[in-house]
Amino acid sequence: MTAQPLDLFRRLTNGVYVVGVADGARRNAFTAAWITQVSFEPLLIALSVNPEHFSWPLMAASKAFTVSILGAHQLDVARHFGTQSGRDVDKLAGQQWTPTAAGIPWLSSAVAYLECQVEEEYSEGEHRIVLARVTGGEVLSPDATVLGYRDTGNLDGSAALYPPHF
Repeated sequence: MTAQPLDLFRRLTNGVYVVGVADGARRNAFTAAWITQVSFEPLLIALSVNPEHFSWPLMAASKAFTVSILGAHQLDVARHFGTQSGRDVDKLAGQQWTPTAAGIPWLSSAVAYLECQVEEEYSEGEHRIVLARVTGGEVLSPDATVLGYRDTGNLDGSAALYPPHF
């Protein structure tokens, strides 16, 4: 029996995050699930970003971003940051967020957050793969359960993006 791509890829264990970006006074944040640790020394993560999205030029210019790790109860937060464009609305308006020293936002309601500096970036498929050094962060809710990508259903509309079979 051959599984459909959506069935297979929904079983990868990804968390759900809100990535904060800023360049000068321009700020934005977006929902992401394609983030993973890739090294202990130095402490590095990889992030996949669609360069067509409003946030990409902000990240590319500042070479920095934050990762707010969402709790299992924060599907509404993932929806808020993942289903509208920063071109059309200030997604941070009405949200509780804290700026890093460089002015990059992280969500105050997150389970934890990371501060990251871009080391390298690569063009792969329709996305940019960003390799970043983790430079700081904090656990804000040590006993919280994190939100998993599989728990979001088709929030991001990705079901339509997978090939029907391979």
